[in-house]
Amino acid sequence: MNSVLDLVRDDLRGFAGYSSARSARLEGDVWLNANESAWPSPGDADGACRRYPEPQPQALRERLADLYGCRSEQLLVGRGSDEAIDLLVRALCVPGRDAVLYTPPVFGMYAVSARLQNAAALEVPLRDAEAGLVPDIEAIISTAQRGRAKLVFLCSPANPGGLSIPLQQVEAVAKALRGQALVVVDEAYGEFADEPSATTLLDSYDNIAVLRTLSKAHALAAARIGCVIADAGLIAVLRRCQAPYPVPTPCSALALQGLSEDALAQTRARIATVRSERDRMRIALSIQHCVRRVYASDANFLLVRFNDAEAAFQALLAAGVVVRDQRAAPLLQDALRITLGTPEQNDRVLDALNALEPAA
Repeated sequence: MNSVLDLVRDDLRGFAGYSSARSARLEGDVWLNANESAWPSPGDADGACRRYPEPQPQALRERLADLYGCRSEQLLVGRGSDEAIDLLVRALCVPGRDAVLYTPPVFGMYAVSARLQNAAALEVPLRDAEAGLVPDIEAIISTAQRGRAKLVFLCSPANPGGLSIPLQQVEAVAKALRGQALVVVDEAYGEFADEPSATTLLDSYDNIAVLRTLSKAHALAAARIGCVIADAGLIAVLRRCQAPYPVPTPCSALALQGLSEDALAQTRARIATVRSERDRMRIALSIQHCVRRVYASDANFLLVRFNDAEAAFQALLAAGVVVRDQRAAPLLQDALRITLGTPEQNDRVLDALNALEPAA
């Protein structure tokens, strides 16, 4: 194998994709090439939405590339990380032949995208160790090799486990699977962790891709702005497989505002608050009589095992606090995932759980 492009489906390597009205670099002051309305919407005061948006807004790509330490041609903007996951599975996996590997309990979209593409699902469960829920790197490599995995998803920090995967372990997987699989490192919660980004490995391993999002630390979940960072040739293939206009103009503008220097300073301060609250809440939850275990976390949430998870869930609901029920996930039959809120919100969690009657 000479390039990561050899992992792309044969029938898509030369695929040209859809040529939209905004694909051609044309100049003019009367735009009559896209069948758009000549008048702005009555609900659109400045007329920003009358025209189709740039398929890949250059200013946003450059800002994100600067934020994540890569070149703009290595980055594709899309509708959250979900679209990037779907694009990768569709572009690389031949239905009924290639497989996708992931490590449950983990973010569910890897399995969903694999099923929609009729790609075999290879599951290598996380190990419940003293440190927390950790990946079995040797099993990941051997299972991927035996099972014809074309994509290996590593969530770091893991959702809902919370732990980062050490960079040397990511490198070990990429090295072992070079020529066979693309290793996709989902760093949706990377801003809350100390582990360096896997983007630092891109120059050495073209079979690594990294997912990032503005939904978490940057508080732009509804804007649906995420990106995949990878080899520039692979990014070009994914762009041809992507829908014509994936980034709405208002969302792009909002993202750029959220990535201004002033906004980033506020985001960094909020991340520091989350990290401080993470430490406080882990200690405070661990001494609650209803709690069996609180897992270490590098993200903006804590995974908690309860003596009676149903009672804890209902007590929190009664207090107006909604948390994520994890009991249907593998290994987590007694667990809830609690996002870290403001200090006042976190105190409400503690008060609600403290009011539970001790187990007899």
